[in-house]
Amino acid sequence: MNAALMRKVKAGLVPHPNELDRKRIERGLSSRKRYLYVSPNVTPVRGGYLVESPCCSRNIDEDGALIDVALIHYDAVSGIWKLFRKNHARGIWEFYSLYHRLTSAIDELNADPERLFWQ
Repeated sequence: MNAALMRKVKAGLVPHPNELDRKRIERGLSSRKRYLYVSPNVTPVRGGYLVESPCCSRNIDEDGALIDVALIHYDAVSGIWKLFRKNHARGIWEFYSLYHRLTSAIDELNADPERLFWQ
């Protein structure tokens, strides 16, 4: 990691969340393969972003309420993006994968080949 970023981390200036990347995620989700007829929310959380969406499948919430889809967290020390999925049955976040670029995490979330995020 470069020295400037390390100083910011030590000083408590965490680079995420920020509005620019929140909007990048929001725009990137328009390319998703599932839940095409709802508008997901991207909310800043400590160290990253929470992706929520109305449950149009009714698999998780019969009333179609807002459900957690993904948590995208930035590890400022390693410079790595961590993608988590929500295990709704257990009510916990489960680690999914690591990415060097935010766009790679968004691409994986959009594809969701195993239907682990957009349930």
